[in-house]
Amino acid sequence: MAVKDYIRQRFFPHLWCSGCGHGIVLNGLIRAVEKLGMSRNEIVMVSGIGCSSRISGYMDFHTLHTIHGRALAFATGVKLSKPDLNVIVPMGDGDALSIGGNHFIHAARRNIDITAIVMNNRIYGMTGGQYSPLTGPGMMATTAPYSNIDQGFDVVEMAKAAGATFVARTTTYHVQQMADIIREAILHEGFSVVEVMSQCPTYFGRKNKQGGAVDMMKRMKESTTPIGSKAKAEHPELIERGVFVQLDKPEYCSEYNRIIERAMGGR
Repeated sequence: MAVKDYIRQRFFPHLWCSGCGHGIVLNGLIRAVEKLGMSRNEIVMVSGIGCSSRISGYMDFHTLHTIHGRALAFATGVKLSKPDLNVIVPMGDGDALSIGGNHFIHAARRNIDITAIVMNNRIYGMTGGQYSPLTGPGMMATTAPYSNIDQGFDVVEMAKAAGATFVARTTTYHVQQMADIIREAILHEGFSVVEVMSQCPTYFGRKNKQGGAVDMMKRMKESTTPIGSKAKAEHPELIERGVFVQLDKPEYCSEYNRIIERAMGGR
């Protein structure tokens, strides 16, 4: 029932490739909102450009489909003008940490109450399979036919360093954990970052001989481990998942309202 309540059915079937992980993220987001019991009118979803940004068209919330890399800038304007709304920003590699990197670090620095969902499929899927800031060295892409030499960003470490007060990582394999983490991120008062490792069998999987969607999801299962697990101590190369940061710090809109009160003569 929740699916019908929260999607724009007239836009289905969706345009994502078969096996794409973004549909699983869509499902996790719907389950999170359903658990929260929020009205659709309490939520604004802002997206930029890319495969991940198609989510805003499929969700029956207030939505803004904006320009590449600037989703967080638009979202900041929405949140400042209507601070009671819950603002969610789905982003891909480019929107989050390439063209949108500057907006990402400053939204985190300000600690504005926005939930950023970074769908990390390690490739530019919509524009032809170019390498991204999350691709990592040794990987193949259409713009790196002899392998990529650029180091990849660590989404979690960057968010932590920039000051985000809620930082988490999960994968499309861990669907229940994903829904629970997204729910926690929306509830958190401050800038929340949820990295979701997502498969792109069409470009990343094919170029790097990782097989289809099932193979790639199995790889995510085997290459990740809960934070602080015994497996991590024994196998340092494993990627940790879970909630890394959850801090209570002054939120930007609340602090801005205090400035307005002072400017109006209040103390």
